[in-house]
Amino acid sequence: MFNARRLYIDDINTAKEEIKKIGVDEASVAWLYPKALHYTVKLENVSPFAANIIKQEMLGNGGDAAVNRGSINCSIEKTQVLIMGTLNQYKRLVYKLGMQPGSLKQIAQEIQDILKGQEEGKPEVFKCRKYALPLGRKTYIMGILNLTPDSFSDGGKYWDFDAAVKRAKELVQEGADIIDVGGESTRPGHEPVDADEEIKRVIPVVERLSQELTVPISIDTYKALVAEKALSAGASIINDVWGMQRDPMIAGVAAQFDAGVVMMHNQSHKEYQDLMGDILKFLKRSIEIAESAGVKKEFMMVDPGIGFGKTYTHNLEVMKRLKEFSSLNLPVLLGTSRKSFIGNTLDLPIDERVEGTGATVALGISCGVDVVRVHDVKEMARVAKMSDAILRQVDGESRNG
Repeated sequence: MFNARRLYIDDINTAKEEIKKIGVDEASVAWLYPKALHYTVKLENVSPFAANIIKQEMLGNGGDAAVNRGSINCSIEKTQVLIMGTLNQYKRLVYKLGMQPGSLKQIAQEIQDILKGQEEGKPEVFKCRKYALPLGRKTYIMGILNLTPDSFSDGGKYWDFDAAVKRAKELVQEGADIIDVGGESTRPGHEPVDADEEIKRVIPVVERLSQELTVPISIDTYKALVAEKALSAGASIINDVWGMQRDPMIAGVAAQFDAGVVMMHNQSHKEYQDLMGDILKFLKRSIEIAESAGVKKEFMMVDPGIGFGKTYTHNLEVMKRLKEFSSLNLPVLLGTSRKSFIGNTLDLPIDERVEGTGATVALGISCGVDVVRVHDVKEMARVAKMSDAILRQVDGESRNG
């Protein structure tokens, strides 16, 4: 028996490791690993002329591309293109397309950006003012502290100043690496509050916590004025549920303070042309806004926005396809804690969704997320620690079986 089996190789490091295990010459690794990685890349709004050239080039390289049947006789104006091939085949495609004019050259550049990102990966650390959180070593736990009377899960529980400070300290003791302070509920049907009211709710707590805790404080706001006041009070991260696209000044505030930014996908309706394509396009726009304001990549993080502008089915699909966010080459935050898609699946009230949340956290970590935003910190810290032990091999050699 030759024990034939399939390997699942998703990244460059795994490809190199598996090739080295075979015992090939060290110099051969660089030539072999691009052939072990198979990528599928999707393009939108491609002319039939460009689509046909892409397909021909990929076929000539030993790969392939799926195009709309109307591309052959140019009976359509635009088509999506699904390119399928090894890393090596993509490199040859980029070289050929890069010599062409117009849209083909631009397509080559976009594909090249993806390939470059895959090789470089995420930044080594997520920076937020005086803190630098190493990425890839562990999953960070962001503990939720709602200073609101109407949040969907714990509204009003920590409305009192002393109760809020006490709860934040408890969250750190339970394993929180970041405390996320919010002064306006974002649940469906919430009542918006103005910046002055939000400032009155959060700033005294942020000021106290930044003096007494040794973990970063995040301010959950989309308002530039609130963010500025919170950062002045000692916060280190802006967690913007509108991806810096609601208040045009907030990206500049982040750059001014060297704050970390979490940019979440959100929209006011639940209609999509292409769910994942639309979400990624939104987040790319958020990244452009941040970069234009002077925010560097190592200060950025993205959030797919589970539960925001999405139906039950949308949320499940995004969870299933979390790995696709790796194309942004930024750390990913996942916020699923106690949300309605868990309750709808399990038919359970908000205070009985810890197991469902745990399932989404474990799945998210297996798909590469770096931070999980949760209410049940103690339980989710345990889920993350176990998941990390499997996926990141943290201290694996030092522990007994």
